[in-house]
Amino acid sequence: MEKRILLPTDFSDNSWSAIVYALKLYKDEVCTFYFLNSMAMGFSTMSNISNKLSKSIRDIALNELLELKEMAENSNVNSNHKFEIILSSDDLNQAVESAVLKYGIDLIIMGTKGATGTEEFLFGTNTLHLINNMSICPVLVLPEDFDFVEPKEIAFSTDFNRFYSPGELEPLKKLADMYNAKIRIVHINVEEKLDDLQEYNLIVLKSYLFDYEHSFHWMPEYAKKTIEIKDFITELDIDVLAMINYRHGFIENLIKEPVIKKIGGKPIVPFLVIPE
Repeated sequence: MEKRILLPTDFSDNSWSAIVYALKLYKDEVCTFYFLNSMAMGFSTMSNISNKLSKSIRDIALNELLELKEMAENSNVNSNHKFEIILSSDDLNQAVESAVLKYGIDLIIMGTKGATGTEEFLFGTNTLHLINNMSICPVLVLPEDFDFVEPKEIAFSTDFNRFYSPGELEPLKKLADMYNAKIRIVHINVEEKLDDLQEYNLIVLKSYLFDYEHSFHWMPEYAKKTIEIKDFITELDIDVLAMINYRHGFIENLIKEPVIKKIGGKPIVPFLVIPE
């Protein structure tokens, strides 16, 4: 079945690295890749922009998209890969959402340069806003200058406080299917033992993952969750970290932790964010 992958780009080296990662990740799959550029990012610093200047910016962006498509076609070895371009005048969030709905996108893949200011999370402003606003499609966020590694070990972080539906776990299972990956469920001990609801959710999660090699891991509670996750990734040689982004959930709590700015400013492995 054909995969449809959306690749937002600002034509930086970092976004090209994300494209290369996507081509390698889906090297054996039938795919259409959509390169999306939001011109609104360029307009945001301008006021009273003229129609002539607007057309000039559009022409430049269109040419860069076409060059990007040509580069991808020339560097790609899978004849079952197709490439399309999307140029939008909407802001990045709206442009991405529109593309997801129009083209039936399965996954968004984008790079991040990490935090550079006082308000950025470990992903940087544009990526963070996209993650927080994207409710209809999973997003795979790549660390800056990350070299492709086959995702053989996938960590899935949960507190077991929430019931997951089969549909919510589909992006995790699809990624595991491609590389016969092991799924490592990690829980940070904030309680002495699981309550009845958590125990029930654990049992249901086990049933959903019955056909996948998986294991459960309990991590001691540190002062900051980011450090716990980073230690877990290192200890088990995790290739991808996956979480479901729900209101008042783990990712929202991570955003509030200023320690993130002190541990490197960027994720150390690709981060799969699944909307609830």
